[in-house]
Amino acid sequence: MLGGSVYTAFIRFAISLAGVILLYSRMSESRFGRKRTIVCYGGFSVALITLACIWYVIDWESCVRIVAFIMYMCFAVFAIFMSRDSVYLSIYKLALTFYMMAVFVVGGLEVAVIFFDRNVWVDIIMRILLILLMTFVIDRKLKSSIRDFSDYVTKEVDKFSVAVMIISILLGIGFILNPDVRVTTPHRLYQIIINFVLTGTLQLLMFRFYLHIGKEKKYERENQLIQMNYRLLERQIEILEESVESGRRIRHDVRHNNAVIAEYVRRGQKEELLQFLKEYDRETDQGAVEMICANSAVNNILSAYTRKARNEQIKVRLDIEIGKNLAIPNIDLVAILANAYENAIYACMEVKKHSDERECSIHLMVRKRKNKLIIYCSNTCRKETELKNGQPKAEFTGGIGVSSIIKTAEKYDGEYDFKNDNGVFIFRLVMNIPADI
Repeated sequence: MLGGSVYTAFIRFAISLAGVILLYSRMSESRFGRKRTIVCYGGFSVALITLACIWYVIDWESCVRIVAFIMYMCFAVFAIFMSRDSVYLSIYKLALTFYMMAVFVVGGLEVAVIFFDRNVWVDIIMRILLILLMTFVIDRKLKSSIRDFSDYVTKEVDKFSVAVMIISILLGIGFILNPDVRVTTPHRLYQIIINFVLTGTLQLLMFRFYLHIGKEKKYERENQLIQMNYRLLERQIEILEESVESGRRIRHDVRHNNAVIAEYVRRGQKEELLQFLKEYDRETDQGAVEMICANSAVNNILSAYTRKARNEQIKVRLDIEIGKNLAIPNIDLVAILANAYENAIYACMEVKKHSDERECSIHLMVRKRKNKLIIYCSNTCRKETELKNGQPKAEFTGGIGVSSIIKTAEKYDGEYDFKNDNGVFIFRLVMNIPADI
């Protein structure tokens, strides 16, 4: 601290606190509206700066030594309350904000001490310039990366990383509150530089680490979506091949049946002809495509998976009540149902591999209630099927599908859950049906 009157201290406190709020607000989103946020931060700043100035007048020496620590701790608690982010994510952003605060506070002090004979106004001007520079860099270069980083940290954060970040905060605070600015020596400058480099490197490593993890998870989900599309395409090809084969069989049967009918007519065997036509109608009904629901896309994909399940000796019960046209695109609806159905079939097949005694079954229900779509799927599964973060592990679902279900459900503000009820796996989903455009 370079000393000066209480008015000078007030300006310093105001600039430092305003800089911290500005930098933090560029990286964090408030839980309140813009006007309320400004009012809250404004009231907090006035109260905190006033108390700091009173402290400066009463006990200058103790104020100089720990006022930065106290002000930042108060700001940290208030910022966590104001932020929409989780506590863990707020701590990460506060750590980065504090590091930048150390840069403009210590930078301003050192420039004033070394080059301008402890000029207080140089310190103030340098702080303002450094704050503006860092704000510009965040807005132009780092904002999108920080936004991605926030999403990744929210999903991948762990207690160890939080502990490491807290340690880095404490180390930075310990340095910022104990610089001996009365004596300028090369050794002290060396300590300052090393401290900044180490703390900055730790911040950068954690930032890059979670960016890498997040991008890897993103690529993994994209790969799963590609595989899902591939598998859906396979099912559609199966349906097409069955249709082609059915068409060939129908053409062959038509020629044969026409010949039989012509022979009955030539012989005048009317009773025999009527009996033949009744049997032909019965066989035609048996070979017709099963009508599960009015939606053709859903009907086709469920028909394909139902045949697959029954071929694996799995009992299937379908309860589908949806109309021909939903506001939800067919590709999204099919993505959820196909993945849920295929995971259920996979789970039943795993049970059959490990035990021949249990009877495997699948119950799939889809219903529309007002502006909600309700999907329920239960199936036999291994009793040891485990959940991680509320989701089944990949080894119990075949490794594909769950993330696609979740991503599609979240697209429509859906609420979902998975559970293993003593060997019966249950998936439930309720999501909004968008209004017709």
